[in-house]
Amino acid sequence: MNSPAETPAGRSDRPDPRTTLDTGALYRALAESDGLDGFLQELTERAANVVRPGACSVTLHRAHRLRTVAASEGLVSWLDHLQYEADTGPCVTAARECEEQHAPDMGAEQRWAPFPAEARDRGVRSMLALPLTLDHGVYGALNFYAGERHAFEGRRESARRLAAQASGAVAVALRIEREREIGSDLRAAMLSRSVIDQAIGIVMTQRRCSADTALGLLRRRSQDENVKLRELCVRLVTLVGGAPPRQEVFTERLPG
Repeated sequence: MNSPAETPAGRSDRPDPRTTLDTGALYRALAESDGLDGFLQELTERAANVVRPGACSVTLHRAHRLRTVAASEGLVSWLDHLQYEADTGPCVTAARECEEQHAPDMGAEQRWAPFPAEARDRGVRSMLALPLTLDHGVYGALNFYAGERHAFEGRRESARRLAAQASGAVAVALRIEREREIGSDLRAAMLSRSVIDQAIGIVMTQRRCSADTALGLLRRRSQDENVKLRELCVRLVTLVGGAPPRQEVFTERLPG
């Protein structure tokens, strides 16, 4: 990876606000988005506006594979997918090796075949892929595509700053998503426990037996009918009560 160019004499080393993300706006977008995918889509669009000319995508390694989770244009998502299929390309290398990858001229590029030729045929002449520093075994890349050769000369330092900002925002977004998933799993488990307890109570009343015996009867019936225990209990509670069991019992309440 090339070292950043030295700051010319007399020029401030403070980042130009036009070459960085509005961090406040980015985190507001995270708070207001409808989940991780919506936030990442806004991130790519903002990034593409900062590092011009070009388009942007985000690659993440999740569920044992690389995938594009957001893209400012459909073409770059398709070009990302070409790299995943071939298991080679700037975004694949940047994500896996955690090193910046720059292809200044696709016409002269000898690495990552056959991707450079495919990209050139679709009007992409240069590409820059920067690793995203994440956690919990997740890794990825912020990818920029342009229709001109050497489009990112003089813009790479801006792109690096942007990738560093994006890494922090994506890490927070992933953490929020994990917490939501944990909460959803816990809520589902509580709802399952509730309906099973209701069904146990019904069987105890009908059979005049203990809770352990009632649960054993329900489990045996679920095996005999090849249906999940929770589904069987929902059916029983619905049959006896005349309506499906209410699920809002465990709805999270906000403090008053």
